[in-house]
Amino acid sequence: MTPLIPKLFPSRVTQTAFLWVGILYFAEGFPFGLFFDAMPVYFRLHGVSLHEIGLMSAAGLAWTFKVFWAPAVDAIGQRRSWIVSCQCLLALCTAAFIAVHPESSMPAIWTLLVVLAVLSATQDIAIDAYTIELLDEKQLGIANGIRVAAYRVALIGSGGLFIVVAGLTGWNWAFLGAAAMIGVYAVVCSRAPTPQFTRRQVNTVTDAVVAPFRQLSTMPGFVFVVLFILAFKLGDMAMGPMVKPFWVDREFTPIQIGLVPGTIGVVCTIVGAMIGGVYTSRWGIFTALWVFGLLQAVSNLVYAGVAAMPASVSLMYVASVVESFTAGLGTTPFMALLMRLCDKSHAATQFALLSALFGFSRSISGMFSGWGAESLGYSTYFALTFFIALPAFALLPWIRHALEERQWPGN
Repeated sequence: MTPLIPKLFPSRVTQTAFLWVGILYFAEGFPFGLFFDAMPVYFRLHGVSLHEIGLMSAAGLAWTFKVFWAPAVDAIGQRRSWIVSCQCLLALCTAAFIAVHPESSMPAIWTLLVVLAVLSATQDIAIDAYTIELLDEKQLGIANGIRVAAYRVALIGSGGLFIVVAGLTGWNWAFLGAAAMIGVYAVVCSRAPTPQFTRRQVNTVTDAVVAPFRQLSTMPGFVFVVLFILAFKLGDMAMGPMVKPFWVDREFTPIQIGLVPGTIGVVCTIVGAMIGGVYTSRWGIFTALWVFGLLQAVSNLVYAGVAAMPASVSLMYVASVVESFTAGLGTTPFMALLMRLCDKSHAATQFALLSALFGFSRSISGMFSGWGAESLGYSTYFALTFFIALPAFALLPWIRHALEERQWPGN
């Protein structure tokens, strides 16, 4: 392993780029963790039904609809300005949860959830575009390992430690601390360097809106690529919204949930992401999607087995470790694929479109996840999500063709 280090970090410039990838994707992951990891625990502990918790995933459609305002991020201002502005507003939105409560203010809760999702999705557009501009093709495997790792570190904070703090001090202090964290990060991100890549001038609506979509649509096997993006993480995302409510219903405390699935599980995802990044660079994106995608799908069966057994802390560890580790493995080549397909000059719009596709899968599957878990039971529903993951692998030959034919633009 010793000779690997110089290859991964050949220059100080590359090290700096990787450092900022880590910083920015921590910032991107933090509000996402609040929305998808912490809020289901918050709502379930306040008596909200599984059906209602599942429906709240509809607010997450902002990560799908972001493609409609992504051209504005390409055409107006600097990526860094968008990032910092969104973070300042996210801090205010998070603090506002102190003033509302699920028992009496569900319309206000819904409003804050939608605002949180829209601001977070807009920040994602700018960060993803900035990263594509910052990186070269040869850096994508390792950079996406760092990206997933940093993202999951953020989930430790917002989806794990946040819940622990809430269990120890109350939810109001937890929301206030999260808001302060986001505010500090706005200051840090205001120092991000300007990428060397120079974007083409956007002069017309056609340049900003039509050209990015037309360019993607000419990709070899475009329809099959779209279907693959929709399907690759569908099984993982269909199970995700019900994992934390499952542990709540097994009568684990917020501290236990925060420390095991929310923290130890995330550490395992980071390890998986770093290993996935190394082997994505060695094997290539196509092979990594095959191997790590299958492992990612099989992990759902582990949760199905645990759900069929009596509650056990040991089984909680096993399920969280396996699912989280394989999620890190599978996410790394998937994110590298999306970046590989984007033109740097239209990075915000194109990556927003591609990521919106699997964001759509996440939101729709999340909306039905509560109904599935209530109707089928946790064990049967978790097993079903394994089979939902399988159709994506039939589409991989078209992904190989797209990767072979697609030339990395801007080089």
